[in-house]
Amino acid sequence: MKIAIVGTGYVGLVTGTCFAETGVDVTCVDVNKEKIENLKKGIVPIFEPGLNEIVERNMRLGRLHFTTDLAKVLDDVEIVFTAVGTPADEDGSADLKYVVEVARTVGQNMKNYKLVVTKSTVPVGTAEIVRSTLKAELDKRGVDIPFDVASNPEFLKEGTAIKDFMSPDRVVVGTDSEKARELLERLYKPFMLNSFRVIFMDIPSAEMTKYASNSMLATRISFMNDIANLCEKVGADVSMVRKGMASDSRIGSRFLYPGCGYGGSCFPKDVKALVHTAHENGCNLRVVEAVEEVNEFQKHILFKKVVQHFGSIEAVKGKTVAVWGLSFKPETDDMREAPALILIGELLNAGAEVRAFDPIAIAEAKRRIGEDKVTFVKDMYDAVDDADALVIVTEWKEFRVPSWNVIRKAMRGNLIVDGRNIYDATELNEIGFNYYSIGHRPSLAK
Repeated sequence: MKIAIVGTGYVGLVTGTCFAETGVDVTCVDVNKEKIENLKKGIVPIFEPGLNEIVERNMRLGRLHFTTDLAKVLDDVEIVFTAVGTPADEDGSADLKYVVEVARTVGQNMKNYKLVVTKSTVPVGTAEIVRSTLKAELDKRGVDIPFDVASNPEFLKEGTAIKDFMSPDRVVVGTDSEKARELLERLYKPFMLNSFRVIFMDIPSAEMTKYASNSMLATRISFMNDIANLCEKVGADVSMVRKGMASDSRIGSRFLYPGCGYGGSCFPKDVKALVHTAHENGCNLRVVEAVEEVNEFQKHILFKKVVQHFGSIEAVKGKTVAVWGLSFKPETDDMREAPALILIGELLNAGAEVRAFDPIAIAEAKRRIGEDKVTFVKDMYDAVDDADALVIVTEWKEFRVPSWNVIRKAMRGNLIVDGRNIYDATELNEIGFNYYSIGHRPSLAK
């Protein structure tokens, strides 16, 4: 089987590479010439554990190809996946211009049957836009060539995307064509040999499933953050509360960790897009709207704790603050909507000096923040030299068991703000740190 994947961003590149790993002949297409030329040289534009090796292997075996010319490969492929970006407009709606452009290109150049599958995250009704675009282009050409459209949303988690794709919880497919169903069933069967978990449904339901799933996960995060903030006020321990909640089989433990807010390419954008879709259709998603509001508030919580300790925003001026973790989550260099961006911006505005470290995302941070505004260091211990405070934003594994005695000697001050609740307050207090976390009252040095 031969397929084309249009878009070599996070979703497109992982999707194409994993399909190639099962023996499918895959051509990845992108309009970015520099990116395609780099990929041909084996230079992968994103960080994802295991991806470089799989790209290199499948290129070497002749199963993975890269091009900027979709029209050139159309004759040879049965299925075209659209995995282009759908960035949020100012009103929160998903911008579909790249999705439409793919459909237009296919309609202008196809000579035989094609199945066009939307892998990008798109609002309900996008498949019909794709269908009408394809039909309009065929009509302009005066030809009647059969085609189908389908929805196949992605459910990849950055940092574990290869595992998620190769051993999925489920594959959701929306289609109204038996031929399309058979093609996608055949394509996905290698991933499902032990338990065939392709869920077929109508196209609007498949499109909605992606948004509903991400919004539910975001809801759990924001709910737990709200509870954590209340726990601080009433003297409850959010860690204990979470254990009590998670032991209920109806609730479970996933996505119930309080912290400094969610970020990334999916949750913020998808929550906004779902709210926008609801408004367009005369509905108010009151719970989902609150989820976004809570998350925006929570991204400021770390700075508030720094100010709380020093007494005022004015007192933060001149302080040196070490920041551990810049990406929105571990095992990725993605800083889209990252809480670290909010924290660093507030610290700089208050006149603080920031020394930052991240195992992977420093290059991306320099691009987003600027090299001159923050001191980026190559080691987590370098960050704390003469620092008045240390703030942990991203829970990278290497941050879990640091040498606290070394850090205490290196720091000028003694403030630790833990945005991911990964440390023991008693241990830090005994060493001489003042410890602030999420969902617990401040724990002060003895």
